[in-house]
Amino acid sequence: MSRLHVVIIDAMNLIRRVHAAQPDRVPLDSTVQSCLKTLDKIINHSEPSHIVAVFDHTGIDRGWRAEILPSYKQSRKPMPTELEQGLDKIQDAFWQRGVDSLLSQGDEADDMIATLALKVAERRQKVTIVSTDKGYCQLLRPTLRIRDYFQHRWLDLEFVQTQFGVRPEQLCDFWGLAGISSSEVSGVPGIGPKTAAMLLGSYPTLEAVFAADDLEPKWQKKLTGHQDLAQRCKKVAQLKTDIPLGFNLQDIRFER
Repeated sequence: MSRLHVVIIDAMNLIRRVHAAQPDRVPLDSTVQSCLKTLDKIINHSEPSHIVAVFDHTGIDRGWRAEILPSYKQSRKPMPTELEQGLDKIQDAFWQRGVDSLLSQGDEADDMIATLALKVAERRQKVTIVSTDKGYCQLLRPTLRIRDYFQHRWLDLEFVQTQFGVRPEQLCDFWGLAGISSSEVSGVPGIGPKTAAMLLGSYPTLEAVFAADDLEPKWQKKLTGHQDLAQRCKKVAQLKTDIPLGFNLQDIRFER
């Protein structure tokens, strides 16, 4: 019996990038075909036993993260109208290739992807998330990998160490301190990535950093009064891994 390999595609991450690479005013059918070519390459490269594409809902609701941190993705550009109207056509095309789609509801697609990926990894089965989103790196496990299709690279332990200077389990603490500019998560004012990595090299968590009584005065001054903000930024960065999925692996088995 062949070993299980679940491939989870961050659908909007992929489709937005494919669409952005298309010439202006190109017909939607061209974007659909480009998405299918990309999907075929992912399938051929990864050889999945199971595969699913997870889509974000397209409503204006920014979800529970914006309730915790109102600035979260506040200025994000809306999806191009023609692309939004063509999502059903893309999902249908994926279905014809044997790839089912999931649509997020109250939670973001990221949380659904994280929940499914971790369930598979905890069974010590192989799972690959296809996305350029570095937020998934907090999930890294021996059998859980993240593939950046567009840069042709793995977002692995070496990548995390080089990019952030912390361990995967410290990433949410890192983002709580340094923020995530692309999602309008501020972090602590005056604390940049190098400082965040330095602090987390000495103290294992964000909570330990704020509890420390031997910080240099210049860092203590920057942190004072910002623990609540840092905690909220950390929480927003954390992926939920307990979302009810409502299906089993048999439902997403891939047949060529």
